[in-house]
Amino acid sequence: MDKPIVLYTDHIMNRTLCYNFAKGSNSLLCHVNQFKEYHKTIATYGVLRGTYEIIEKVSNFYYIDHGYFNQSTRKFENNRTGILNLDGYFRIVYNNLVHNGEGSYPDDRFKKLNLQFKKQKNHGRYIILSEPSEMMKKIYNQNNWVSETKKIINKFSDREIIVHNKFSKQSLDSLLVNAWAFISLQSAAGFKAMINGIPAYFTEETLKNINPIQEIENPKINYKIFNNLAYGQWTLNEIESGEAWENIIHYNK
Repeated sequence: MDKPIVLYTDHIMNRTLCYNFAKGSNSLLCHVNQFKEYHKTIATYGVLRGTYEIIEKVSNFYYIDHGYFNQSTRKFENNRTGILNLDGYFRIVYNNLVHNGEGSYPDDRFKKLNLQFKKQKNHGRYIILSEPSEMMKKIYNQNNWVSETKKIINKFSDREIIVHNKFSKQSLDSLLVNAWAFISLQSAAGFKAMINGIPAYFTEETLKNINPIQEIENPKINYKIFNNLAYGQWTLNEIESGEAWENIIHYNK
């Protein structure tokens, strides 16, 4: 696999992740405003400040963002996201924004997370509908995602639907207590729901086969995906040391 040119912005999160990825993969760095070689493979963190516009133009890219489990601590308020630390995991995806959960990876990385699974629930009053951010709606061309997804749900279930997003006053943890299912476009919170025994469903093409909404009244949790996703996320130290890059190369030969 070609080593990418790592594109960084002036934002501290992007710079930190990109500098460490470039070091671990021994790749060249380039400021996003200076990049013109669209025939090259790139790597970058996030979709803001010009990064996504370049992702759309290149043929191959590595996308870095928050991980699926044990993420860095964030604070959501006043329509802003604050990063409180960088001690969590970050996903690295090739030619997509999210992994599809497929593969047959070993369970060693997942076991290291020490996650405690709750037994799958067989009861619940409502379905949580996790609203995408405005940027994700734009990227996936899903401006009417909430209303359109409600229509799909109503074909297969008559349960109450509660719309939630990262700025909602009620926490997701409290909602999960009495939830029957969790539905999102592509949110990593869906995996948190499954850990808590709540089946999750996704509408984004990459993830929709994990659990089809048509079966929402006969829910199941596909635990096999957790081993695979754990091999798609890495700590900052693992990215800097080159361990993440070595595994990416090894499993994509």
